[in-house]
Amino acid sequence: MAYTALYRKWRPAGFEDVKGQDHIVKTLKNQIISNRIGHAYLFCGTRGTGKTSIAKIFARAVNCEHPADGSPCMECRTCRNVASGASLNVVEIDAASNNGVENIRDIREQVQYPPTEGRFRVYIIDEVHMLSTGAFNALLKTLEEPPSYVIFILATTEVQRIPITVLSRCQRYDFKRITIQTLTDRLRELSEAEQIDAEDKALTYIAKAADGSMRDALSLLDQCVAFHYGERLTYDHVLDILGAVDTSIFSRMFRAVTELKTADCIYQLQDLVIQGRELGQFVTDFIWYMRNLLLIQTTEDAQDMLDMSADNKKSLEEDAKLTDGETLMRYIRVFSELSNQIRYASQKRVLVELAFIKLTKPQMEHNYDSIIERLNRIEEQLEEGVFVNSGSLSHEVPAQPAVSGPGPDGRMKEVCRSAEASQPDTVTLPKAQLEDLQLIRNEWGKIIRSLGGVIRSSFRDTVIEPSGDSCLCVVFGNIDNYEIGRRPTIMGELENYVKNTYGKDIYFKTRLLGNGERVDTIYVSDEELKSRIHMDITIED
Repeated sequence: MAYTALYRKWRPAGFEDVKGQDHIVKTLKNQIISNRIGHAYLFCGTRGTGKTSIAKIFARAVNCEHPADGSPCMECRTCRNVASGASLNVVEIDAASNNGVENIRDIREQVQYPPTEGRFRVYIIDEVHMLSTGAFNALLKTLEEPPSYVIFILATTEVQRIPITVLSRCQRYDFKRITIQTLTDRLRELSEAEQIDAEDKALTYIAKAADGSMRDALSLLDQCVAFHYGERLTYDHVLDILGAVDTSIFSRMFRAVTELKTADCIYQLQDLVIQGRELGQFVTDFIWYMRNLLLIQTTEDAQDMLDMSADNKKSLEEDAKLTDGETLMRYIRVFSELSNQIRYASQKRVLVELAFIKLTKPQMEHNYDSIIERLNRIEEQLEEGVFVNSGSLSHEVPAQPAVSGPGPDGRMKEVCRSAEASQPDTVTLPKAQLEDLQLIRNEWGKIIRSLGGVIRSSFRDTVIEPSGDSCLCVVFGNIDNYEIGRRPTIMGELENYVKNTYGKDIYFKTRLLGNGERVDTIYVSDEELKSRIHMDITIED
């Protein structure tokens, strides 16, 4: 006997076998049970989600002699005839090859005759969007007022191409993409039935590659099993067959991009090409990887949206801290444009290399996104003191710039230190207070970048000063930024971030810089002050 593909062999026979479309199955079963069956249905959705399968099950159910809870019994003569394709009451038409007016005229002539067996004549028109304009017009009247024993089921993957006059005459059902978990469970169930030895990780990747389509998932499983027939189907086997890339590669590639290491990106891409990986699939998966990073950055419950192991989630969280959301969106836009170009390109590798050069060399582009990223990098370098002469700094806490108070534009002005300028004051602090001050001052630029949003914009011209045990004060030089930053919600967000990131319970206060006030005070501990002046200090009460 000839081999039957898995997706044909395991096509659902009853409503209970349909996976991932519970909302549609329940509605249709209730219509059958209550005898409220419509005359025209429109099934919309992506490929492989069960449109045609449910249409055939529905056709059997409405004609079944002994339906059970709205499902066909699969034992009566009518059910067997419909399942074998011998019934004249269920007509399946492929509109891609029968899209003319004459084909619709044939249907109009056939519907005049009542069913030879069962209650209804069911016409299943697949890919109905392929019908010509004349064919749609010829179908309208029959679709609106068919005989009482006729049911039309129209199926399409491109509902936007269906005329509104047809849509208004049908009950529309939108088929969802099937979740990765549902696909994985179904693949596991069928693997056991077919005695296929497969790793769960391999089945999960096949489910992910199927992109919500049950038929694609079964076809991919069939392909993988055939290639490694008689062997255990492993995750590495699936990657080799599908030309896909392990998720650890995406992490290494992303880190190279954030570190602006163009050569590392090119070398890693070369390794993928040598391994025979499909570059189109790599681009799609890398976009999905960056999408997950963006979700982690922008949503509080991203963990529930990511269908992956705890180890992979932890790695994603670490990578998400390497850049900000604006830069990530630029990366995704660049690769989304690439995914459209690479589909029909003859030099795919060159296009991918060009995309990585765009990511790591934003100065080579002159669009808005790249300019914003370049400005952000300059700001980060300034905040981290990259342009400060490190040779002039001593081992104490880096002194923040002296300021002369708000200028006419409301922003703090840095005072150029000259030989004539007065030396900054030196103040001693208890060791614990000094450690808190050093930690927050050294990490201040990173903190406000990580918090992002209004904090990043309004806290840019601020300095930190001590204000008692476990308390620091944020000093603003701009009154508008001060009014924003002093809000309790902003301070609460800052305190929570410091506690969660550094394990420090620090209370933050705010104040506005006074006119002519300096904030370049140097803070040292008692021991450090003693070592500087080389003499004993007696502290009297």
